[in-house]
Amino acid sequence: MTIKTILAAASGGSASAGAVETAFLLAQRLDAHVEAFHVRVDERQALVMYGDGFGGAPLSGDLMKRVADEAAEAASEARKGFDAAVQRHGMKSRPHPSQPAFGDGKGSANWREETGYAPDLIARRARVFDLVVLGRSQRVVDKPHSDTLEAAVLDSGHAVLIAPVTAEAEFGRSITIGWNGSIESVHALTASLPLLAQAKQIDIVTIGEEDEGLGIAAVEHLAWHGIAAAARMVLPVSGVGPGEQLLSTARENGADLLVMGAYAKAPWREFLFGGATHDVVGTSLMPLLLAH
Repeated sequence: MTIKTILAAASGGSASAGAVETAFLLAQRLDAHVEAFHVRVDERQALVMYGDGFGGAPLSGDLMKRVADEAAEAASEARKGFDAAVQRHGMKSRPHPSQPAFGDGKGSANWREETGYAPDLIARRARVFDLVVLGRSQRVVDKPHSDTLEAAVLDSGHAVLIAPVTAEAEFGRSITIGWNGSIESVHALTASLPLLAQAKQIDIVTIGEEDEGLGIAAVEHLAWHGIAAAARMVLPVSGVGPGEQLLSTARENGADLLVMGAYAKAPWREFLFGGATHDVVGTSLMPLLLAH
């Protein structure tokens, strides 16, 4: 597998900068193309959310203007951030693959904007990209739940990279992989192969009293790709969730990227009862690569 196209969600809020910057850094490392995708709020949908949702009292013109102004401001901020990143990285515009590649090893970029409900549009657009990058808003940095994240992970068919608020230029040099042999973890491992091929340290971590051969089999699988890794089993600790243990182990390993399968249980069950995805997304400040 290769990563040649990256979709970066550019909201215009505090999550945009980390997502776009991380996507650009990856594109230059992999000589890939980035599309910065901004979803402008649909004013009619937003007004329903502001109202009672049942067609009750009419909404004032002032409220309608405020919604429109906020949408325009977010779009403007998102575009400014994208343009600044293009200039900072010396990235050239290549809006369509029919245009010849530049061959300078710096990747390429384009801007796209649509209007509607962001979770649906981002998940749908991501289906024709190799990877989608979402940012981590400072306002919800400790929240394990996000409609956009869940839609992208569950409905795009591709892996999702959650970028930190401040992008790290050298992330992905030490990678920890959460591994339990599940379909979700298999998809995450496969999606991360291009990054694993460039990593200096790879630790495959299994949490729980599983068959020790699980991690060893994954190490052998990577070896066939010419990628060296080490397997590690971590015994469960009473009262500590597997996600918490995985994240703690990743930190001990000095990881700057955590790769794991996501939502083995339905998101609403994770939200109510807890789960590895819930624990890690709500706590980790390092980049996360998730796949379902």
